[in-house]
Amino acid sequence: MHAATAFNLVLVSLIAIIALEVLARRLKLPPAAALLVGGVAMAFVPGLPHLELDPELVLVVFLPPLLMYGAYFFVWDDFKRNLSGILLLAIGAVAFTTLVVGVAVHLVVPELPWAACFALGAVVSPPDAVAAKAVLERVALPRRLMVLLEGESLLNDAAGLVLFRFALVAAMSGVFSAPRAVASFAGLAIGGVVVGIVAGFIAVKLLRALEDDYLVITTSMLTSWVSYIAGEELGVSSVIATVTCGMVVGWHQHEVFTAAQRMRGTAFWQVVVFVLESLVFVLIGLSLRGIAVRLGGVGDAFSLLGPATAAVIAVVIASRFVWVFGVEAVKWIAWTFTGRRRADAAAVPDWRAATVVSWAGMRGVVTLAVALSLPETMPGRDLILFAGFAVILVTVLLQGATIGPLIALLSLARGHERSSRHLSEPQAWARMETAQLAAIQPLVHDADGNVIHPRLLEQYTYRAGLTKRFEDMEEFPADARHAHYDVVLAAIAAGRAELLRMHRAGEIHDELLHSLEHDLDLQEIIALHSRG
Repeated sequence: MHAATAFNLVLVSLIAIIALEVLARRLKLPPAAALLVGGVAMAFVPGLPHLELDPELVLVVFLPPLLMYGAYFFVWDDFKRNLSGILLLAIGAVAFTTLVVGVAVHLVVPELPWAACFALGAVVSPPDAVAAKAVLERVALPRRLMVLLEGESLLNDAAGLVLFRFALVAAMSGVFSAPRAVASFAGLAIGGVVVGIVAGFIAVKLLRALEDDYLVITTSMLTSWVSYIAGEELGVSSVIATVTCGMVVGWHQHEVFTAAQRMRGTAFWQVVVFVLESLVFVLIGLSLRGIAVRLGGVGDAFSLLGPATAAVIAVVIASRFVWVFGVEAVKWIAWTFTGRRRADAAAVPDWRAATVVSWAGMRGVVTLAVALSLPETMPGRDLILFAGFAVILVTVLLQGATIGPLIALLSLARGHERSSRHLSEPQAWARMETAQLAAIQPLVHDADGNVIHPRLLEQYTYRAGLTKRFEDMEEFPADARHAHYDVVLAAIAAGRAELLRMHRAGEIHDELLHSLEHDLDLQEIIALHSRG
């Protein structure tokens, strides 16, 4: 495809993304499902250029920033406390699905070599970080479930890619060693962590040295690709390297970035992530025509590969239920018969939560890219390609579209969850306001003890007293907070109207307009955030 043609296709895709997002919100559909269906429809539009995805390019363009963004905002404390559950999903469930799918495919297609069967299992086994984030950010879940699913989505790609690599080598060479595979996986994972830590601390040092906001934001973006490519070049897990780097930078963000850099950077990242996530699903849909051409047409593909593909889809969905409920069963046995009835949520069996986790297994870009990367001589390549796309289509459309209603049906709406060792929001505000009042008290008096900033002293004294009054509550009374900030927002709106009136009347210069408007924007953002 000519470069100009590819650029035009991207522009058409972006226009389609806007239309599909609006349509999805009007119809209350998951945007990921709408984008995927839209991409499939676009694939067969007459005159639209044929899209051939380069799998390695897809992974290196899309995966690093999306992994980095997820890791950047991931809560390290939650990650540590739920690490065992995350690893059981990210490694255990992926390995179990690979094994079960491989056995099922061999039963349906006995002439296919075992290694090729397990390669197909590895292709479809890891739920996708992009698909999971696109769906989960629009549903309300208890905090611990969100941590488990987000943590799984950050790490399971590494497990799936490593398993695929071993299965591919075995399929092409006929040689496989389980002990060597386990040792190699451990080396890749540990190496990825080391590379990610090093890349993260180098990035933090560099970000501290830079002062310009745009250089800082650009560097933070480049860090995702640098850590990913460094992992690739050094022969370790590039996924784990990127995730680890993102966690390191995220941990240090509060002392590295100024308020302006954080505001601008967050806005920039949100737009980039939105575009990348949306393009991923549209490109997956657009790739259907290329897959159909490879397989001799959709009709022929269905007739030849339909039964085996249906078996793969059923086993992929069922195996996750078996694994998750098996883990819950073991937990229930330990909880019931060992007498270790601990109070923490991770130790208590929760069948409703297990149902949601089992159903949250959407596949996406990694499955497609890995399937497309198969060599032409790979046994069963057509089946792996067709089954991989079918699993993506079914899981995103079926599971992605129904997980919200399922959560509502099971009454698993997000609730207030706070560890007893953590302060509540009113308690934290009370301590901050007390510290602020203590800081300004020596500064608002002159050498003779006279108050020289009475309004500041009054303001901070009032705020400290107000937060102290609500310190024993779990959260601030909503009515009081809303009433206060409604007045603030009304004042900001009046100021904005007067500012525009002065500008339209030619009473102030454009530069002053932009400066004052920026101040009003900051005030409005703070007021809207504080109002809740």
